[in-house]
Amino acid sequence: MQTNRHLIALDLDGTLLTDKKEISPKTKQVVLKAMDEGHIVVIATGRPHRASIGYYKNLGLTTPMVNFNGALIHHPNDKKWDALHSPMSIRTAHKIIGTCYELNVRNILAEVMDDVYLDQYDQAIIDIFHMSKNDPPFTIGSLRNKLTEDPTSILIHPKDEHISTLRKHLDDFHADLIEHRNWGAPWNIIEIVRKGMNKAVGLQKIAHYFHIPADRIIAFGDEDNDLEMIDYAGVGVAMGNAIDELKSISKYVTDSNEENGIANFLQTYLKIG
Repeated sequence: MQTNRHLIALDLDGTLLTDKKEISPKTKQVVLKAMDEGHIVVIATGRPHRASIGYYKNLGLTTPMVNFNGALIHHPNDKKWDALHSPMSIRTAHKIIGTCYELNVRNILAEVMDDVYLDQYDQAIIDIFHMSKNDPPFTIGSLRNKLTEDPTSILIHPKDEHISTLRKHLDDFHADLIEHRNWGAPWNIIEIVRKGMNKAVGLQKIAHYFHIPADRIIAFGDEDNDLEMIDYAGVGVAMGNAIDELKSISKYVTDSNEENGIANFLQTYLKIG
């Protein structure tokens, strides 16, 4: 076993993926070379499993994966692996849904693993979340009635003028039970998961599984849902296109997702030819 092998954690959107949602040929080549040299590559994303598995297969990964910003940590190829699914309680979810109805938000979407519940029909949202013809169909209708299981995540599409009001309400009334993030433009969707769930939780579990210390974890990210992961990793790397807050806590800043930032950093840091 290689004694200095690293665990390399890759966020997807804005990081591993170009703006066209593709893995560039150079990045793929370097990531595969890193794997050939004994390093362990994992995906750590806010996306659900169904929206990540295509990229996982594209890279030929055989490792665990972090989905829903840590609310699901599992191994796509090993059902016996000690998976961890940490949904929020249905009671909390229904309270939040009630507030959304009072504010007359544009839409609400709930995910229970790979099952999707949409409060109101919206083709644009369906196009974003329905990744392939093999996905289970959406359940469409009032979440107050349709959602009966603890959800892995809730996504709210508020009216622009209600974003700050809604986030303040979440802080004031649910801060001890949930975490919430904002996707940012153009959608400004608020994503909610159970309290304490973030990518660092998943990375810690996977690193422990492979017996890799934090100082040999390389993590790449670009958004606020990468903050804990970048801070936890011994080698936290912000993309050139990352938000300023992430760059400020990162050990390194690499090129953007459009400029093969992951590949360029790995070639230099791990001396991959």
